Amino acid sequence: MSPLSAISALVVTYQTGPRLHECLYALKGDADISEIILVDNGNPPGEQAWIDRFVAACPKASLIRQGDNPGFGTAMNRAAAKARGDLLLACNPDCVIKRGAMAPLTGALQDAPRPAIVGGRIFGLTGREERGARRNTLTLWNAIGLGKWTLDGTPEPDGPVRVGAISGAFFLIGRADYEALGGFDEAYFLHVEDVDLCRRAIEAGGSVTYQPKAGALHYTSTSDAPRDKVQAHKVASLKRYFRKFAKTPGEKFAAALMVPLIGLAMRLRG
Repeated sequence: MSPLSAISALVVTYQTGPRLHECLYALKGDADISEIILVDNGNPPGEQAWIDRFVAACPKASLIRQGDNPGFGTAMNRAAAKARGDLLLACNPDCVIKRGAMAPLTGALQDAPRPAIVGGRIFGLTGREERGARRNTLTLWNAIGLGKWTLDGTPEPDGPVRVGAISGAFFLIGRADYEALGGFDEAYFLHVEDVDLCRRAIEAGGSVTYQPKAGALHYTSTSDAPRDKVQAHKVASLKRYFRKFAKTPGEKFAAALMVPLIGLAMRLRG
């Protein structure tokens, strides 16, 4: 896999707001991005008009707008099916990639066991690493605090390191690997689908890598989607994840016992 392989950036937007403009302009101005595929899952008329103008004026941009909101994973799969690049870059609509980020990502991907996923360093306006950019594999035990899941509180590595999961906001994967994994699991509407994809890659004998030398500014929570609905989707996704990956009788029993409690705790906290 050559570092010069064509890269298709996949962006799914729903009620994103003006941060989407920054995201798309950064992708447009990056010479390493061969094409941008934007999926409009739902935006106000004014924003849709802006999107139409952007796509019309950007030769490497194309738009998917089917008049529905099938969820993040399904929308990403639609974009991937249309992509022509050998590599697929997942980029959240409120994520602004740093110039030169593609070379470190492709370099880390090149020699990684396949199916391979490489995520970059996501940071906020203060420059501080965001929670969730590098994580261990999600289990019931670290979900309830009996182990460490997110690794943002630990010393940052100097170069690429293997991890259990990266964030779906900013990662690179080969098209062939994405297709071999079946893309995102469309049974998740929102949240956890990235953790699921990472776990399936590792269980298939592949790898998940965190590359701190590839960065992106992430604004987070820019969508106008109601908070209670977003939280409900997260709870439903966690339930699906734990039940899906519970393989032994003991794991299935623990999932049946603990998942409802995790969901209740999240609702009370959210």
